Amino acid sequence: MAVWIQAQQLQGDSLHQMQSLYGQHFPIEVRHYLSQWIESQLWDAIDLENPQEEFKAKRLLDSLIQELQNKAEHQVGEDGFLLKIKLGHYASQLKSTYDRCPLELVRCIKHILYTEQRLVREATNSSSPVGGMMDSMSQKYQQINQAFEELRLLTQDTENDLRKLQHNQEYFIIQYQESLRIQAQLTSLATLPPADRQLREPALLNKRATVEAWLTREANTLQKYRLDLAEKHQKTLQLLRKQQTIILDDELIQWKRRQQLAGNGGPPEGGLDILQSWCEKLAETIWQNRQQIRRAEHLRQQLPIPGPIEELLNDLNSTITDIISALVTSTFIIEKQPPQVLKTQTKFAATVRLLVGGKLNVHMNPPQVKATIVSEQQAKALLKNENTRNDSSGEILNNNCVMEYHQTTGTLSAHFRNMSLKRIKRSDRRGAESVTEEKFTILFESQFSVGGNELVFQVKTLSLPVVVIVHGSQDNNATATVLWDNAFAETGRVPFLVPDKVIWPQLCDAINMKYKAEVQSNRGLSEENLVFLAQKAFSSSSNNPDDYRNMTMTWSQFNRESLPGRNFTFWQWFDGVMELTKKHLKPHWNDGAILGFVNKQQAQDMLMSKPNGTFLLRFSDSEIGGITIAWVAENPNKAGERMVWNLMPYTTKDFSIRSLSDRISDLNHLLFLYPDRHKDEVFSKYYTPPLSKAVDGYVKPQIKQVVPEFTTANPDPSSGNPTYMDHGASPAPVNHPHTYGIYPPIDVLPACLSVVWLRSVSCGRSDSMLDTDGDFDLDDTMDVARHVEELLRRPVDSQWGGQQS
Repeated sequence: MAVWIQAQQLQGDSLHQMQSLYGQHFPIEVRHYLSQWIESQLWDAIDLENPQEEFKAKRLLDSLIQELQNKAEHQVGEDGFLLKIKLGHYASQLKSTYDRCPLELVRCIKHILYTEQRLVREATNSSSPVGGMMDSMSQKYQQINQAFEELRLLTQDTENDLRKLQHNQEYFIIQYQESLRIQAQLTSLATLPPADRQLREPALLNKRATVEAWLTREANTLQKYRLDLAEKHQKTLQLLRKQQTIILDDELIQWKRRQQLAGNGGPPEGGLDILQSWCEKLAETIWQNRQQIRRAEHLRQQLPIPGPIEELLNDLNSTITDIISALVTSTFIIEKQPPQVLKTQTKFAATVRLLVGGKLNVHMNPPQVKATIVSEQQAKALLKNENTRNDSSGEILNNNCVMEYHQTTGTLSAHFRNMSLKRIKRSDRRGAESVTEEKFTILFESQFSVGGNELVFQVKTLSLPVVVIVHGSQDNNATATVLWDNAFAETGRVPFLVPDKVIWPQLCDAINMKYKAEVQSNRGLSEENLVFLAQKAFSSSSNNPDDYRNMTMTWSQFNRESLPGRNFTFWQWFDGVMELTKKHLKPHWNDGAILGFVNKQQAQDMLMSKPNGTFLLRFSDSEIGGITIAWVAENPNKAGERMVWNLMPYTTKDFSIRSLSDRISDLNHLLFLYPDRHKDEVFSKYYTPPLSKAVDGYVKPQIKQVVPEFTTANPDPSSGNPTYMDHGASPAPVNHPHTYGIYPPIDVLPACLSVVWLRSVSCGRSDSMLDTDGDFDLDDTMDVARHVEELLRRPVDSQWGGQQS
């Protein structure tokens, strides 16, 4: 209930914004009396774009109505009686409103909660600094709101002047008609006898002169009024342009940039609600001034008075039409981008939104949006307004969608839920470019009218660059292209130019952002980690971070040229580390148990100063997506001498068989995680629980990891713990360590997986793993047997040869 308590303390414009969230669609009394229940529900767990989630939304709606009814039933006393009736009415009202569209209730409440949190956050930020100084964001918002207030006052002032002008002009026309009547009377005197004419003519002439003098004077006054009004409109339009520039060229562009960085794992770009409210205020103010200018033009046509006003009004009309055109075309945006690595024949989604659609009543005749995939060259031609003859670079299925207006949130958007790229037409590539370096974009376009077909708009918007792949093996390199583009694209660039090289700190920011997002960890890359990566990227041995601050890395070094002595690029190696950590090592990385970015020599230097059995975990230098264990122990060939050993790297395939923590538990010679923590203290919470007791006389086998040179029998077989195989009990491959290429210190040792059969003490049979016919129980052992069979089928030399890590 914390958000609602703070929301009630808002003041001024913030309080007004909060109150405007509520109405018949969701009464504020419901928010108040069910605040704790509302804030405890998992609204974000429901995907509004997935119709299958409607069942979850319906349950929340039913629960909300039930909570309201319960609250109503517990009201007592005179005041309670009235509240009981009111809450019961709200329960019926909400059920009637949302029973057929429960997802709209979820959309409504999510919008309310998000806006309240934003308003509270802004209010807190504005009052928390010393001296009550507001942060820059709040100051900017205040300046925008002040400008809107100034625009409101200017628009009200010109409205008053226009009404005054209209009143004066109507009176002028009445007097002009009077002058015409006098002139008609003077003309009619010609038919009268001379005596009568002489009697009446002087008075009429005098009256005509008075009226004509007044008309001349009033005509000049009306002309001045018109000029003054035009000047005021010019001032209003100047301020409108300035305000629109701030909102569209600053705030909206910054939102789009945040959206692009979010594609690299940056923080969410934030909601569009406040931007939409600003754009709607702009649209409302622009439309009011446009109507005023048109009314002034109508008054001029009613009573033409020679002067510069006609040209001024034409200029004003042209200017305000340009302003509203820029607003409409700029606020047709992509709220949810399509995936930037796009696989053919795979379903994908996107959402486009018109921020001013509700205010301009575009939804009264819902426009249709079409999606097309175009190449980089076609995108350049589009921005130059060159005729592209409706060319496309592929075929997208389900690429048409009607924009829908959501009454509760006031948003007009088109949700493409089931698009699929059927085929792609690639262009000729240059030099070393691969298909995963070729960029496309999704073009969304629509047409609609406003003001009763007064203005017709054709709107277009381009998605962020997408790389099209046809196989999952291309995903790695395609992601590199997208990462580089998102990180280093400049605002207003020609599609889709990016620098060929960047300074190392810029790249560090990009890969650190990506790493934290992929691993879903607050623990990013430390300065030591980045030095290790710099050493790898530049084939350097320097440990000084300052040595790399001004160094540049090219795209070729990043993901086109292989690292020295390797068959993979820098990015391919780094992406392999991210993938392994994300899938299997995330908790251990978050715990700080994995040093990871340490080379073999550094590991040796670190471990040699520690007691025997101390080990660390580092990412393999020689294998993509590999991690190895290095530990210090006695040299079996030289008494009193110690050495550092390294296991063959583990990969995703290995961890799909047995987890890292269980493997570390299996190896009794590993005692302390570097620098000095006992391994059970770090890893025991991740150990797989021991197998259950035998059922129906059978026990299941269990896979255990052994390292031939370091296996020891369990000192207490009766303890019930899984039994480690000693050297003599190992399978045939383990009995011949020389087969695996055991080398001098710092070289790589294999870790073997053995099947340990646990005998049931209580089954009363000589061989618990055999049934009465002497056959193995395949139902119990098939899953393990598949893994073991796969391991034993591998060629020994290729699996455990002298590969360096």
